[in-house]
Amino acid sequence: MEMATITENRSFTETFYASLQELPDGERIRTCLQCGTCSGVCPFGYVMDFPPSRMIAALRANMFDRVTTSDTVWMCVSCYACTQVCPSKIPLTPGLLARTKEELLLAGEVPAELQDALANSQRYGNPLGESPRRRADWAKGIEPEVTIMARARRPVDVLWFVGDYGSYHPRVQHVSRALAKVLNALEVDFGILGSEENSDGDSQRLAGERGLFEMLAEKNGRAFRKYQFNEIITGDPHAYNALKNEYPALGIAYPVRHYTQFLVERLDQLKPLLKRELKAKIAYHDPCYLGRANGVYDEPRALLSAIPGVELVEMSHHRATSLCCGGGGGGMWLDGFQWEKARVRLSEWRVREAVAVEADILAVACPYEPPRFEDAVKVVPGAERLVVKDIVELLVEAMDL
Repeated sequence: MEMATITENRSFTETFYASLQELPDGERIRTCLQCGTCSGVCPFGYVMDFPPSRMIAALRANMFDRVTTSDTVWMCVSCYACTQVCPSKIPLTPGLLARTKEELLLAGEVPAELQDALANSQRYGNPLGESPRRRADWAKGIEPEVTIMARARRPVDVLWFVGDYGSYHPRVQHVSRALAKVLNALEVDFGILGSEENSDGDSQRLAGERGLFEMLAEKNGRAFRKYQFNEIITGDPHAYNALKNEYPALGIAYPVRHYTQFLVERLDQLKPLLKRELKAKIAYHDPCYLGRANGVYDEPRALLSAIPGVELVEMSHHRATSLCCGGGGGGMWLDGFQWEKARVRLSEWRVREAVAVEADILAVACPYEPPRFEDAVKVVPGAERLVVKDIVELLVEAMDL
């Protein structure tokens, strides 16, 4: 009986190991040095039974079944820190960790709050469980009126992929309205999909739901194909990552840029509109999926530096070493689970760093971040005066719109 169990465990491990090597660059997992750097840099590695290096050790020992009996892999927020520092360039975040979560999902071992977000994504096309009919409600009252592609039935220069939180979350809707104002001020011909837009699915994919990701991507692909546009922009680094790096493998390929990349090309046009001094010390938080995952570091800083009166300061962790807000890879929907395990939130660590450099404003460029950091400000000692603003909100203030 014991021999049969050992054989079954070895068979499962070998099958899992083989599936990893079929992923892009997955064969690199064989070159792991067991240096432990990945586990050391993982923000929640200290509470995980099997941080990345121990997961690979379990694979090599034909004992990976032990990994899948632990629920601490859900502490992974897919921040790409482990992937960034790996000397063997193993795709740990999109490969090993996402596939392990997939195994737990298949076994039904998934925290209830994450399960709710995944079920909402499948049923409503967004993890918040909101009606698709309300996806463009944030744009009501904006002048000139925001073009909704299904109504306008005309080509546009730019298709704006607004994203789930930019469409529905009350705090992040302010960011969406700010970006619409800036685009209008620059006379950009843009449109949105409105109710035809679905979640980009990237966080769901990294939470182990590859099939759900592909379903959402296909729906967005069908919507894209209905209209004529020159490029896609988005304020969501997770959507940017999906559209740039994952959708093309599904035959959905379009030029795509984060709004900071789009606006920095128009700095000559934008600077004369920035007439109001903000007189603030600003610390910029590099989002994981804009920075580490896609190498976009300079454009957000260039926009902030163009605002009159701004003093840009760097926190101790910045650019490639930036701390994660804790929202990626399903972390946005796992706050309760992660609090029970760690009794701390990554967003609080980041706010402490902004306080340490005496920043007046913590500037962000991802829709996960305003609500997460504003919640952290309420509980971090000394953070009472810290204001959290998206870069585009600061641009609107400087433009005095």
